[in-house]
Amino acid sequence: MDRLDRMRTFVAVAHHGSFAEAARHLRLSSSAASRAVAELEADLGIVLFARTTRSVTLTERGRLYLESCRRILADVEAAESLARGEGAKPQGRLTVAAPLLFGRLHVLPLVSRLLKAEPDLDVRLILSDRNAHMVEEGIDVAVRIGDLADSSLSARKIGQVCAALVASPDYLAERGAPKLPEDLAGHDIISFEAMDTTNEWRFGPGVKPLRVSPRLMVNSAAAAVTAAEEGGGITRVISYQVEAGVMAGRLVPVLPELPAPIIPVHMVYPPRRVASPNLDAFLAHAKQYFRENPIRPICDWSLSDKSPS
Repeated sequence: MDRLDRMRTFVAVAHHGSFAEAARHLRLSSSAASRAVAELEADLGIVLFARTTRSVTLTERGRLYLESCRRILADVEAAESLARGEGAKPQGRLTVAAPLLFGRLHVLPLVSRLLKAEPDLDVRLILSDRNAHMVEEGIDVAVRIGDLADSSLSARKIGQVCAALVASPDYLAERGAPKLPEDLAGHDIISFEAMDTTNEWRFGPGVKPLRVSPRLMVNSAAAAVTAAEEGGGITRVISYQVEAGVMAGRLVPVLPELPAPIIPVHMVYPPRRVASPNLDAFLAHAKQYFRENPIRPICDWSLSDKSPS
């Protein structure tokens, strides 16, 4: 049995959670399936499965290797289909990663569209504010907000954002809207820790940084936005996180004339050796989705179009 056949056997055992079930699916004997995985483990020098008399479960190393195997086997199938002149269809697993709130607001609706259009495709969606290692964690495509540090990845820009200061209309009616950055010192501040690690708010060129004293500190952008909508004070988050609230009238931009550096938003993916129908389908749906739902900084919003509160 060659390396690809061993990888197919490993993937089947992981999928079925059983050597016997995987062997039946592959039309092998149980001993042949067990031997194939054992040979693969020996070649790699790692243990892929924790085995007991009642269960077979992936180890941590096994989970990482599984995603790579699925991607490699999908590439092989796509290459063979192209060589035969067949149009490969999206099928199997696609793993997508995105920041938590951006993923909930934008990537989940995009994935829902994709799944409706591609019945043979499965998606694993990882929402986390840490930047996952794409190769080690088997990620096919990820959203990155900010300048790209890894030049080895292919990238497609999907929009741009900036920092935004907002508060509820009721809070500003009661406390007054700041006219200058230094006026913020007299207001209740809601700090989002991921952006305010030093409690120093930095603005664009020519504006002196301002040190703030938060009344409320949270580690979630969603919590900061909710607290601001409920009248808790002024918060500073990324523009996409508050656009819906501003357009609905639940929030009002504070000091919108302050210059704010533009932050790019990209979809990144490892360079491809062959065409990936799964990734191509995702990128095509993403292009259409973000054309209909543009990601833009606050200076590009049409506040006159906002819906009544």
